[in-house]
Amino acid sequence: MAAGVIRSLSQGLRRIAPFGSRLYSDEARTVTLIPGDGIGPEISAAVQEIFAAASAPIKWETSDVTAIKGPGGKYIIPPEAQESMNRNKIGLKGPLKTPVGKGHPSMNLLLRKTFQLYANVRPCKSIEGYKTPYTDVDLVTIRENTEGEYSGIEHMIVDGVVQSIKLITEPASRKVAEFAFDFARAQGRDTVTAVHKANIMRMSDGLFLRCCREVAEEYKDIKFEEMYLDTVCLNMVQDPTQFDVLVMPNLYGDILSDLCAGLIGGLGVTPSGNIGADGVAIFESVHGTAPDIAGKDLANPTALLLSAVMMLRHLGLHDHARRIETAAFETIKEGKALTGDLGGKAKCSDFTREVSQKVQEIE
Repeated sequence: MAAGVIRSLSQGLRRIAPFGSRLYSDEARTVTLIPGDGIGPEISAAVQEIFAAASAPIKWETSDVTAIKGPGGKYIIPPEAQESMNRNKIGLKGPLKTPVGKGHPSMNLLLRKTFQLYANVRPCKSIEGYKTPYTDVDLVTIRENTEGEYSGIEHMIVDGVVQSIKLITEPASRKVAEFAFDFARAQGRDTVTAVHKANIMRMSDGLFLRCCREVAEEYKDIKFEEMYLDTVCLNMVQDPTQFDVLVMPNLYGDILSDLCAGLIGGLGVTPSGNIGADGVAIFESVHGTAPDIAGKDLANPTALLLSAVMMLRHLGLHDHARRIETAAFETIKEGKALTGDLGGKAKCSDFTREVSQKVQEIE
């Protein structure tokens, strides 16, 4: 299944998240748009405006995924949203909030479980003209997305003692490992590193590591390495260029992918995609909802825009992806229309307008 998702790559190697060509024609594709909360609607509107300027053949079907209680009292994604995703297969999602301590499930976790989004792909590549302490970062984190500590299995043993279950299964571990190696091969990348703590969690991480080792035997053209999570973090901040593709269980991926985002400027410039079963994929911005600036035209739409570029490549729309990505990077490099989080004073609408103008000038 993993190979089928990212096979037939023909363009965009080693650019930001060039997913596999799905060989769609230029006929308009309908995408489920989940604007999200806080600044979500603003940055979603910015992406729609830029796509319109680029004449990208995308039709948007807006959907609300606010959880509701289904039969038995369990929270579920609204049926209308499920039907939209099942019908369109492809989604673009803004940031979602989850009420803390009120019995509500994580909305992102609920989406992953509902649509079996088993692999999160987060590329981190330095952006020319945007200064950070690192200038040549070019790596991809691939995170198992459905189990581990985020399985949501918790219970109280006695008052004051809570147990959380870390679930690791062979099918899920093998699936994400195969995806990582297929991805590396398709992108012309050289090395896959399995990140783990099997020295401590010998059974759970040991199983994940064993699956990675076994899958590696089937990909002799890809170098395989294995490394403890803490060692990866140490080496990453010392020299991120030593890493290429990293694959890991859920919690480690959550932490490490954010660390890697910090190397290139933060979550505001980092795209993300989630690959699921039955051809479903949801691309998303992974930053927060920023309620303090919501509705003030101050949000930075770059992360969602670059995630949408990932989506276009996944759909095989490489030319539109190239033009939009180039326009965004040129805008950032020039530095005249940067939002506050990027060190500028421009508004979201200013950045959007500048990218829209540039994308129309690019052939």
